[in-house]
Amino acid sequence: MLQPFTITLSLLPFFPAFLCGVTTEGEHAVMEGQHLTVPCHYGPQYAGYVKYWCRGKMREFCTSLARTDEPHSANSAEEKVSIFDDPVQLVFTVTMSNLKEGDSGWYMCAVEIGGIWSADDVAYTYIKVIHGMSVVNSFLIGEEGSSLTVECHYSERCRESEKRWCRSGDWSSCLPTGSDGRYEDTSVAISDDRTRTLTITLKKLQMRDTGWYLCFAGRQKKDVHVLVTPRPTTTSVTSTPTTSQSVAHLPAPKPISKESWNRHNHILESMLVCATVMLLVGLAILARKLWIQQKQDPVLRPVKEI
Repeated sequence: MLQPFTITLSLLPFFPAFLCGVTTEGEHAVMEGQHLTVPCHYGPQYAGYVKYWCRGKMREFCTSLARTDEPHSANSAEEKVSIFDDPVQLVFTVTMSNLKEGDSGWYMCAVEIGGIWSADDVAYTYIKVIHGMSVVNSFLIGEEGSSLTVECHYSERCRESEKRWCRSGDWSSCLPTGSDGRYEDTSVAISDDRTRTLTITLKKLQMRDTGWYLCFAGRQKKDVHVLVTPRPTTTSVTSTPTTSQSVAHLPAPKPISKESWNRHNHILESMLVCATVMLLVGLAILARKLWIQQKQDPVLRPVKEI
């Protein structure tokens, strides 16, 4: 029973790459002067193998830039490229720093197999280094009276260029940074770190601040849209008044005046007279009925008495 399992384990490193091979993203774009980290995933059979990062489209002629068995060698492109392997997560990462436009091209994540009959397992990716500007978030929403922060990144060539913040379509609204890389007034603050980031803070937002804006670094620009929402109005919660609250809000009773007493007394007297008349009429009707009955039955009376 153990023999098939042992054979399977011995053949595991020779499985085709499409089963448990090396994989990575096919393309990466990065701004000039920034750094890039590329994750390279591999199968469990490669956990103990040497990994390396090289430049080129053909594995036989690629230029090795970093290896996991020589992480601190002088061959790591003058410390511009670093590599780290995590066999627990089955991934090794490659970090390239201070990228230039000349660094654009094809690269390979590779696992060194070392056998005569088997080639190294590799995955290709294309890195494109861009010259220009980018923005962290091009659509921003803020509440009226609050603040918003815009981060615009620029490439290395734009470090010494003039930085501006403008409202789109209104060039007279442009606010340039000074010699110290700063500008500030009651509604906006601009700061340039002179490396790659231009930060704009919009203060005390008003509804009229909604619209399109532009980040400028020299001739490079990037669009940003700002939407200001109205401040929520505070509504008072109306609760059902309790009995004590209702009683407390009732008007105070008016004192009984002589006129109101006389008016009420007249009403009571009228009601008493009406009740007396109705009682007398009822008694008269009852007496008449008894008298009629007595008159119509003279014969029956002796019988009833017997």
